[in-house]
Amino acid sequence: MIRVILPLARATLLEAARSRLLWLAAILCVLCLGLAGFIQQVAIIEAPRIQAAILAAILRAAAAFLTAAFVTMSIVREYDDKVFELMLAQPWPRGVYLAGKFVGFSTAAVALAVIVSLPLLPFVPLERLGAWTLSLGCELVIVAAMSLFCVITLAQIVPALAAVLGFYVLARSIGAMQIIAAASDAPGTWAERAADWVLRGIALVLPRFDLMTRADWLVVALPAPAALAGVVAQAAAYAVLLMAAAQFDLHRQNF
Repeated sequence: MIRVILPLARATLLEAARSRLLWLAAILCVLCLGLAGFIQQVAIIEAPRIQAAILAAILRAAAAFLTAAFVTMSIVREYDDKVFELMLAQPWPRGVYLAGKFVGFSTAAVALAVIVSLPLLPFVPLERLGAWTLSLGCELVIVAAMSLFCVITLAQIVPALAAVLGFYVLARSIGAMQIIAAASDAPGTWAERAADWVLRGIALVLPRFDLMTRADWLVVALPAPAALAGVVAQAAAYAVLLMAAAQFDLHRQNF
């Protein structure tokens, strides 16, 4: 099946290279460099750290959006052009097609993580930027897997993209929600306790994006090796789970 997966992945990478994804990433880098110059003029102290922290937040969010948009639009385009049905009509399992697309999307996501980290080179040490870029690549792999699952299930750009962005924002803010929920010393009503239990349950199934690609890794100190290993393990685990769910839904559909 490798002989099928690799050409599918290569075709996906060619689509990413020929689409506007690279142009948008380049424009994003140029805009961030311009923003860095503006921040340098207005920052009173610690300008490089402020520049790195603000640019990192913008680049991380923009990279997640570009990854989700590219995956959803690519699959919907194949739906509309009947390429999707043609691929599924070939003499190989549907999971092989899904694996090929995921390998291509994941490789494009990692390449995008490297590209968007380039504007940070003048402001942070290389080893810190390397750890941050590795974490961003893992984060974007999860976003690509979630986008593929949502677009296979919903088959529409707007609902799939909205679901992915909602998933990303919730996973990014779930840690802050838990801190706010635990800040109160009062026992609370049964409704508040039930909401706290629901919040904890959601936190158990979501990836901890709030612990990934952190700005303090750039401006304070390198993350511990265990933290980076946890990021890679989360990316692998959630990619497998989301691809298994997407394959189940793909087999359930009739084409």
